[in-house]
Amino acid sequence: MATDYTLFQNVGYAILAMMVVGTMFTLITPLLEGDHMKKRMKSVSTARDELKAKRMVELNSQKSLRGNNKNRIKGFVDSLSLEKVLEASNLRDKMAQAGLRGQRPIYMFYFFRFAVPLIAGILGVVFLVGLDVMNNSFSQNVTISVGMVVVGYYLPAIYVKNLANKRGEKISRVFPDALDLLLICVESGMSVELAFGRVSQEMAENSVELAEEFSLTTAELSYLQSRRQAFENLARRNNNTGIKSVSTALVQAERYGTPLGDTLRTLANENRQMRVLAAEKKAAALPAKLTVPMILFFLPVLFIVILTPAAMRLGTAF
Repeated sequence: MATDYTLFQNVGYAILAMMVVGTMFTLITPLLEGDHMKKRMKSVSTARDELKAKRMVELNSQKSLRGNNKNRIKGFVDSLSLEKVLEASNLRDKMAQAGLRGQRPIYMFYFFRFAVPLIAGILGVVFLVGLDVMNNSFSQNVTISVGMVVVGYYLPAIYVKNLANKRGEKISRVFPDALDLLLICVESGMSVELAFGRVSQEMAENSVELAEEFSLTTAELSYLQSRRQAFENLARRNNNTGIKSVSTALVQAERYGTPLGDTLRTLANENRQMRVLAAEKKAAALPAKLTVPMILFFLPVLFIVILTPAAMRLGTAF
């Protein structure tokens, strides 16, 4: 019995010793490891600093390249005074409507307006007048060359106009929905600046162009002295009837203190109706547009399918 008692006592001492060691290990281990949060924050901060430094190096290299190209083109345009010689009316507004901002697109526009007609004229003189590739008379080759020069002169403006039209269509497609969100934000008690900023965030997935315009308006409302100027800039950057109407309503609300909620609700309904009318207009114009393809492609095939069996029977009969 004494032996069994001693055995049980030893087992109890061993279990107690293991429990003491486990407790001490549990208490001391966190002290030896240190603060996990500090280590994680330090590692995140180090990684962020490394990424920031790497990104700054990339931006500086891109900036230098961009600056060199810009300076060359700017120097070329300024040296020949192309802004005065090839002056285009309302060029900044047209560039803004196409989504091209800053001085670089303007210098590029004047450069291409000078270079494209020159290249087209040289190609026309070499291949048409000199080599006579098309086997035309001298006067016809000269006329075609002059026409190439004229087309080259207007080609940059046509390109910018097409960009503006495509961008305007993308904005018009989602603008009524943006007005509804703007109305909800204004009626919930937000200021105009916060409402534009919130709508720009919500519309970023549906329309990057409209989100960009609203973000610019938010920034201009923050730093411009006159809020009216920010609303007028919004209308000037977009050749859209709905945006111009909203800009006018915002200017009037700012000047006379008229309620903005009812105005935005009315404008949202009008823009939605305009979108429906535009869709109906396209649907109504579809039969007229399909007339020529039907005459050229569908009707000949239809006649072949209908008349071929009859022609084969007549041939067999005779």
